[in-house]
Amino acid sequence: MQQLKRLLAFVAAMCVLVPTNLLASSHREAPISALDHSADVTDWYAFVSYDHPDRVTMILNVDGFLEPSNGPNYFPFDPNVLYEMKVDNDQDGHEDITFQFRFKTEIRQPGVFTGYVGGIAGIPPITSLSGPGAAGLSLRQTYTVTMVKNGNSTDLTDGQTLYAVPSNVGPLTMPNYNDLFKQGAYDLDNSVRVFAGTVDDPFYIDLGAAFDSLHFRMGVGGVMTAAEDADDTHNYAPDAVAGFNVNSIVLEVPITMLTVDGKLHAAGDKNAVIGTYGATARRRITIRRHSGAVDGEGDWRQVNREGNSLINELIIGTGFKDRFSVDDPANDKQFANFFLDPLLAHLFASLGIPVATAPRTDLLPLVQYMAPICPGCGPKDAGPIADLLRLNTGIPPTPIGSQKRLGFLAGDLAGFPQGRRPIDDVVDIAARAVAGILADKNKFGTRIGDGVNTNEVGYGTTFPYVMPAHSGRDSHHTGPGQMGCTGQPTGVCPVK
Repeated sequence: MQQLKRLLAFVAAMCVLVPTNLLASSHREAPISALDHSADVTDWYAFVSYDHPDRVTMILNVDGFLEPSNGPNYFPFDPNVLYEMKVDNDQDGHEDITFQFRFKTEIRQPGVFTGYVGGIAGIPPITSLSGPGAAGLSLRQTYTVTMVKNGNSTDLTDGQTLYAVPSNVGPLTMPNYNDLFKQGAYDLDNSVRVFAGTVDDPFYIDLGAAFDSLHFRMGVGGVMTAAEDADDTHNYAPDAVAGFNVNSIVLEVPITMLTVDGKLHAAGDKNAVIGTYGATARRRITIRRHSGAVDGEGDWRQVNREGNSLINELIIGTGFKDRFSVDDPANDKQFANFFLDPLLAHLFASLGIPVATAPRTDLLPLVQYMAPICPGCGPKDAGPIADLLRLNTGIPPTPIGSQKRLGFLAGDLAGFPQGRRPIDDVVDIAARAVAGILADKNKFGTRIGDGVNTNEVGYGTTFPYVMPAHSGRDSHHTGPGQMGCTGQPTGVCPVK
């Protein structure tokens, strides 16, 4: 309890806990994933469910920047990719529980030129994922959910056929897409719920400004005013991800399925804390057959992973990115040199923003099991340096309406980097950590931000927490000089 009090004091003092190697989301972050979009992990989320505080929700998003109108096949999951959610529950940096997802594609109307058709040629509009109303779903995917624990595999599908929700083609083909979206949420045995499909990408960032050497539009280096920083509902700069979709797998499971002893624990108990990450894998050998089919053989080999946001994309050197992608988090000590003197801090310094000096050894312990996320962890429990998104399952969810985009920084105990929710502004939180807020919150606590404070379509408040995909017929994107920045007096996004 005393350690938990110190946790609260830590938050109250505005000393946010974020590893220096974070900034945003991992979209096309390494050469190996830039050429393998369907295996590219764009975002990883893990949080205590808002309406079921005895459960954890994990979200694995892959294949980002999906243009909603890009037919005719749109964006199915890859049947040759193994999608995984991994959990470490004993502080050793190695996964103890893995949830695996495999997809299967069927072409039900091989003579039709597109994957989805309805409302014409005698084919009724698509109103269902199966049975009546599903005739127009030519390209349809089913999937399985398997839990691997202690070397044993358990099929969690409960005998059900699980269908992935397709892209939102448009109102003629899919007149009530929201109904299709709801049909994609399945209740399985033991209070497990699952969803898979194409959805609105919940991530938000002024990506063009970020990759222009952090040339943020919000003043010098993206220094926000106090009013802008306190605003969780408006955007002052263009959201580069607005209007794009992503493929999402969402799994909700009881906390007791994840903890080391199968029990619920208070926040001050080290057994309440788990480390999580999402990953993709392919077979060692890819076979392209004369029929056009693509199969794989051999052992599975990891292609990409993500725990905390954007370590690989903006911290790891290009010559090491692929190695980081395929290696295990428990081996991340080999990349420590990139963390001790992050380039991002030097970029901020060149803009006149005060930053902490290297070597940044004060930040390295934050990629281990330590307070404040794990107040019950002692020196022997720290484990190896590892890119794991750590979640204290004993900390209850913050009620909807009281959640803060700045998470821990704003005193929201259930927010990033104590897990990660779709609402959490990992860009602003992590940028301030890179500047040095941990070293000295007064000296290095500049309100750095990209001016994008929210997802344009909002967030789901119940399972699956993601929002339905954008319409291919009516899609649009937000850019500089366009409408979409509700925090600006004219609503137009700034160019500079």
